[in-house]
Amino acid sequence: MRRLIVAITLALNLGLAVAAPPPAPAPGASVSGKVLEVLEVEGFTYLRLKTRDGELWAAVSQAPVKAGTEVTINDTNLMTNFESRKLNRKFDRIVFGSLAGAAKPATGAMLPPGHPAPAASGAPAPAAAPAADIRVAKASGPDGRTVAEVVAKRTELKDKPVQIRGKVVKFTPGVMGKNWIHLRDGTGSAADGSDDLTVTTKDETAVGAVVLVKGVVRIDRDLGSGYAYKVLVEDATLQKWRRRPASIARTPRRACAHCQPRSPNSGHQLPGTSA
Repeated sequence: MRRLIVAITLALNLGLAVAAPPPAPAPGASVSGKVLEVLEVEGFTYLRLKTRDGELWAAVSQAPVKAGTEVTINDTNLMTNFESRKLNRKFDRIVFGSLAGAAKPATGAMLPPGHPAPAASGAPAPAAAPAADIRVAKASGPDGRTVAEVVAKRTELKDKPVQIRGKVVKFTPGVMGKNWIHLRDGTGSAADGSDDLTVTTKDETAVGAVVLVKGVVRIDRDLGSGYAYKVLVEDATLQKWRRRPASIARTPRRACAHCQPRSPNSGHQLPGTSA
């Protein structure tokens, strides 16, 4: 009887281990896997992926994807308990992103019907401002780097401290015990991804804020569930940066009548002078 109880307990434990979902994905990275199932609705394609850490559902703008192919989904955001009205189905966990190699949809097109508005869900961040519209001065000091420099020189900067001043274009709080931001300063190119840098921090910020980031460069970071980063700045502190106002030219003071040199017809004289 005791052996039977032990066997049942082990079976239950193994069952729970198998049923455990893969680790919570980090925002903004890429998810790769084999397509096991494809569901199509107007404007969107839902993919059940087999990643090396387990199965995961993903949603992308409608694309001709077939089961059995290997795909990569970029710029992802995880949502839990998402309900698709068109599919009449609820997903415990699903990531939204853009299919690698496909043209990016217009702003807002990545929100399928039933997806909460960004302000309500806090998941997909507002569309990032084009790099051409962002111009932020490089951080000063020996550790000062631009976004493009950190991406291009990541190997030599590995495990070294850096300071980057840039604009927050995406902010996702509370994932894996950290807040995740995407930083741009106007350097680099969207074509090779050198215009955007992912940063992890415990500090709070907001999209649109210009901050000074102080952290350590990490490269080739694999966080599981198919999420991998070529470069990250981790455990950063954020300091909000305010441009020093230009010096205000002094307006010449208008001298009052009492402060003028004595005139022949005035009863007043300049202070410090004698009659």
